[in-house]
Amino acid sequence: MVACVARDVADAEFEDAVLARSEQVPVVVDLWAPWCGPCRTLGPILEEVIDATNGAVELVKVNVDENPRISAAFQVQSIPAVVAIRDRKAVDGFIGAIGRSEVEQFVARVAPQASEADQLVAAGDESSLRRALELEPDHPQAVVGLARLLVEKGEPDDALSLLARIPETAESRQVAAEARLASQQVEVPSEGVDSLLEDLLARVKDDDDARQEFVDLLETLGPDDPRTTRYRKALAARLF
Repeated sequence: MVACVARDVADAEFEDAVLARSEQVPVVVDLWAPWCGPCRTLGPILEEVIDATNGAVELVKVNVDENPRISAAFQVQSIPAVVAIRDRKAVDGFIGAIGRSEVEQFVARVAPQASEADQLVAAGDESSLRRALELEPDHPQAVVGLARLLVEKGEPDDALSLLARIPETAESRQVAAEARLASQQVEVPSEGVDSLLEDLLARVKDDDDARQEFVDLLETLGPDDPRTTRYRKALAARLF
């Protein structure tokens, strides 16, 4: 599940954070001010309802007192004011604090409808993922999901070929790293990975394979593991 982080957006960020972003995903703009009681009531409801879309809709907050250009662009006369932006255009909105059911209806209108491929990806089994890719060959979630299953089945080379269809993301990098390690028959120990990393670190400067294996192991640890940051710094120090 993708957590909803309501980003505070200023005048200077509006082009990139709202307009450009709306070309990829609908963006809901919550225009508010700290002194506005109804704004403080509505804000948490918006966050919870948009959180439930799992990233299908994003939320940004604009303090109208601090960002007069955005306020003027939306011709804000009363707050809270909420506007949905898709493909750089305002497609829906409302003024005033409304109840949860009305917020849910608003967000449902804004959210993209799940395609047949999306529904197949949600099923998650191999046959459904393959069918999703027949419908949408570059469906990112289907590609990553099937690639992960292929790694688990012992078919890492097929997983890497599949991942080449889509732009790189944090998730696809992790699966690709797992696939490369599996292809090289590198077993990632549940314990003692630090020793393996230390051994590789001693060889990364002059050994391309050791360097790639080192980086792949860090990808499998993930960004939240404190060793990832520590060993990335160690790698940079060793190389440069």
